[in-house]
Amino acid sequence: MKKLSLTFIAVIAMSICNAQDITDAVRYSLNEVQGTARFRAMSGAFGALGGDMSAVSINPAGSAVFSTSHASVSFASFNRNNEVSYFNGLSNTSDSKFDINQAGASFVFKNDNDNSSWNKFVLSIAYDKTANYDDEWIASGNNNINSISEYFLAYAQGLRLDEISAFPGETIGEAYADIGNFYGFGHQQAFLGYESYILEPDMNSDDNTLYTTNTGTGGFNQTYNYIATGYNGKFSFNAAAQYQNQLSLGINVNTHFINYERATLLDETNNNSDATVSQIQFDNGLLTTGSGVSFQLGGILKLHEGMRIGFTYDSPTWYRITEETTQFLGTVRDDNGSNISQIIDPNIINIYPEYRLRTPGKLTGSLAFIFAKKGLISLDYSRKDYANTEFRPTNDGYFAFQNEIIRTSLTVANSYRIGGEYRIKQISLRGGYRVEGSPYLDEDIMSDLTGYSLGLGYSFGDFKLDLSFERSEQSVSNSLYNIGLTNTANLDIENTDIILSLVFDL
Repeated sequence: MKKLSLTFIAVIAMSICNAQDITDAVRYSLNEVQGTARFRAMSGAFGALGGDMSAVSINPAGSAVFSTSHASVSFASFNRNNEVSYFNGLSNTSDSKFDINQAGASFVFKNDNDNSSWNKFVLSIAYDKTANYDDEWIASGNNNINSISEYFLAYAQGLRLDEISAFPGETIGEAYADIGNFYGFGHQQAFLGYESYILEPDMNSDDNTLYTTNTGTGGFNQTYNYIATGYNGKFSFNAAAQYQNQLSLGINVNTHFINYERATLLDETNNNSDATVSQIQFDNGLLTTGSGVSFQLGGILKLHEGMRIGFTYDSPTWYRITEETTQFLGTVRDDNGSNISQIIDPNIINIYPEYRLRTPGKLTGSLAFIFAKKGLISLDYSRKDYANTEFRPTNDGYFAFQNEIIRTSLTVANSYRIGGEYRIKQISLRGGYRVEGSPYLDEDIMSDLTGYSLGLGYSFGDFKLDLSFERSEQSVSNSLYNIGLTNTANLDIENTDIILSLVFDL
């Protein structure tokens, strides 16, 4: 696999920031079902149950269900399989990763004051991985509609030639950095297209604003590689209390952190008779880091010994995010019968100004039926309006435009989870099923996610060992670029996770 190589790094501050779009907003707003093996085995349907460290991340009142102090750590094997179709091409990729995806502890303080109606107070701290960004897929096919040259043309059309070309004596790196600082990202893309001979100006003068492409008409053999790593994690600080053994109340204060790195590599060739550029290699790198805060409020009410209801409010998460990008472009062109290679390698890291993102809040209602000490059935319903996602500052023209796209393209997503557990002495058998609604109005872009889970646990007394298996499926239509070459690769995604948890009663 080709990788971006930087032999010289210059850091610049972008005056115009327009790399962020709706796909970034959705990526950082989605939360996966992660957590302990018991939690995963029941598909995360724990809002009215509590008594599990990952249940505390769903409903902060869940820690008040613990009768003694409690701790757990979970190890996960994440496995993803992508089946990709792109025009006449089909491909399949698989990726696996082993990680620690959960750890936490709750400390129970019982109230010995007989005159108080509050039975106990609980303080907890927990780490949860809320999203795994590790992914890799390849889209390959013969595109008879668009060339990658349309990407550069879309940015260049209407711009003066002297705004997208190097001055005499100026190196590619110097020109790329200066254009980025003075004009911004879009001009940089037009610069790459012009300097690589992909774009042909209508007139060779500084005030020219019309361009055509040199890739001709016909078919374009394209191979697009997508490689991503990273995660979204959350630290939760929890406080909860129980009133008269009937009502549990809790609050979580959460700190979030994002680390996301992506490389996309496009190779295109053509045999078009009217083309002078026959080969293009376009590589892009992105590094995103961010931090955020949120809070959760929750309660669990015991209606009687066999029935509990739960309610949770998840606030929006307020993120501060920074991004860095790198680019490389290479072409092969025909020059009077000779093939000439042109390399545009600025060796520059574009550093964008920090921006803010507010993800949507969520409401969750839960119901659980407990059958003595034999077993239980639990149901959770959640509602999350992704149209409330917002880039900030909102008075920025580009962000205002993206926020309007979000409001018209995203919608309310409803999630349903059901889980059950049956105990046979020290052994617990578990299973679950879930449906996570698509955040998009057009479900052809992203379908609902459906998944099922199985698991078992064994109690050694104060120590428990839990194991779970979960499989989920979802279809996603992924645009290669947000302008010009907007053709989509269609992915059928299958996630298969195995979780092992070590659980301790302290």
